[in-house]
Formats: sequence, structure tokens, C-alpha cells
Amino acid sequence: MFIADAHLDLAYNVHRGRDISRPAGVQPIVGEREPETATVGLPEMRAGGVGLVCGTIFCQPQTDRAAGYTHHSGALAQARRQLDIYRRLWDFQHLRPVSDQSGLPVTRAVGEGPISMILLIEGADAMTLASESADASAAAWFEAGARMVGLAWGRTRYAGGTGAPGPLTPEGRQLVEELDAAGFIHDASHLSDESLADLLAAAKRPICASHSNCRALMLEDTRRRHLPDRHIRQIANRGGVIGVVMYDRFLIPAAELARRRASLSDVVRHIDHICQLAGSALHVGIGSDLDGGFGREHVPHEMTTIADLPRLADALASAGYADDDIRRIMGGNWLDFFGRWLP
Repeated sequence: MFIADAHLDLAYNVHRGRDISRPAGVQPIVGEREPETATVGLPEMRAGGVGLVCGTIFCQPQTDRAAGYTHHSGALAQARRQLDIYRRLWDFQHLRPVSDQSGLPVTRAVGEGPISMILLIEGADAMTLASESADASAAAWFEAGARMVGLAWGRTRYAGGTGAPGPLTPEGRQLVEELDAAGFIHDASHLSDESLADLLAAAKRPICASHSNCRALMLEDTRRRHLPDRHIRQIANRGGVIGVVMYDRFLIPAAELARRRASLSDVVRHIDHICQLAGSALHVGIGSDLDGGFGREHVPHEMTTIADLPRLADALASAGYADDDIRRIMGGNWLDFFGRWLP
């Protein structure tokens, strides 16, 4: 079965010291929260049938837990280092960049060839307005190969983000116009409620959520990381797709997590909630974020690495999903979405 995963922090983890060409299981690494054991490597991606991914450029801002950038120049330096990493991965044919519809995979035998990758900028502090600098503008990043942009992770100069409420700033509204003009797809994940509402009203280009779960199932979403029902409906009504995250703390409430491990049935609950709100299975997919700063200790208990993503198809079948809907959720919805909106 063909699988698409709309959110993997591949270059960020190479920068942290991983060799993603090697099996993930031999690479323990100290994470930001606690020691973690890697779940993502190219061998596991191929073994699991992952044929298309959105690889992020994630620039780490300074937080109380991590050193990082405090200004655009620092974000831009991180972004350019990660772009160089992707270019090396493309040169070695570990990954194949996808910049237009013709580059999308159609069929692919498991374990063969480079994995197709769409470049996603997560947090736009590495970008400038065109009037400020041509070198880091939306047009420049599009020329460099990026095709999706999420305006925020935490707060940026453009938008409110996770744990940082607030609307789009004036600069953010201007950047949305420039992203539209350049041809980008907008990523709603990590945006604050206010900024996402503004984006939905202002953006002319398509909007998806590369890696977001359902707030209604999480109860105490104090940082507003997950999507409320109204935004799930609006993204679906615009033809967007929402990628469900595999992180246990994003799958079940903390009180429940204290009693048990998350399971693939919890992933199915989030998928089903999106399907019920959207009225079909056409607007949900995978955005696993499996290498997003947590290890296999925090994934559904049926999984060890990304090679186990096909088990989600089995869980969907057990929940009564039809074969065609399962194929769409596992990869077809993302393929159709990008087939409509890439150049």
C-alpha cells in the first residue's frame, strides 16, 4: 500500500546528529524532553511503503527548554543549513524533490528508489517580505524548491502559534499575500486560533494542516495545539487535508495517558472525528511527525518505527473502513491534494 506522510523533520534531525540513511533503531539520541530512540530512517520508510513525504525546514526558536534563534538572521541561518542537508540527500538520491505535479509518484514498489519529498517550511521567521529582502522572500524560497509554508510554530513576527495566542500581524497579512502570489500551499498546523481564522479569511491559495489532531478529543488543550471542530470543517470545506499526528500526548488526554499507552485505535478516533465533521474520508491523512522530538517510547504501542505505519490500515479496517477509504487515508488524499495544487 502506498503511504504519504505530510510531516517529517528529516533535515532537522540530520542536523542534530542522525544519519537517516541508516536504520533508526541503532540511533538513540538525547531529545529535548528526555532520551529518545529514533523511529525514522530511510530503510524503515522504504520498508513501510512510504512513497511521499513533506520534509520540513524547522528552525528552532529560543525557548525555556532549548537554545535557538532570537532574530530573523538566526532563523535564516538554520533554514539554509537544513536546505543544504536536503540538497545533499537529493544529490545522493536518498530523496527526490517534488516541485510540481509531474514529480508526484504514481506507483512505487516498496523498497525501491528515492522517496519523493515536498519541501515544507515550518515557522516563517526565516522568510522576509519582498520589500525587505529579495534573498529570503516568498519568491526566493519558492525558487529554492519550497512549496508549503506554516507561518508559526510558537509565536513569530507573522502570527500567533502554539501557546502564543494572537491574530496575524500586519506583516503576516502581507506575507500571506506574497505566499499566495508565489504559489505556496498554506499549512495551518501550529497556528493560534486567531491567526488560523485570519488565514482562512485572507488566503486565496489552498490550506491544509500537515500535522494536527482534534481538540475535541484532547479535553485540556491549554496551549491550543490541536484543531477545533470549526476549523476542521473550514479546512475540509476548502478542499484541504489534515494529517493526524502519532505522538501519544496528542492522541489521548494526560489523565488517560497516565493509565495506559496510546494505541492505533486512538489514531483511528482522531481520523474518524475528522471524517464525521467533513462528511467523508476525503480530508484526512497521515502527518505522523514521528521524528519530531519524541522517540518510540511515545508512539502507539503497536508501532516501533515508521515501518509499522501499514498497521494503521489494519486498524482502520478493523474499525469498519472500506478499502478505498483506507487507501485514501493512507496516502491517496495527500496525492490528490498535491496533484490539484502543486504547479
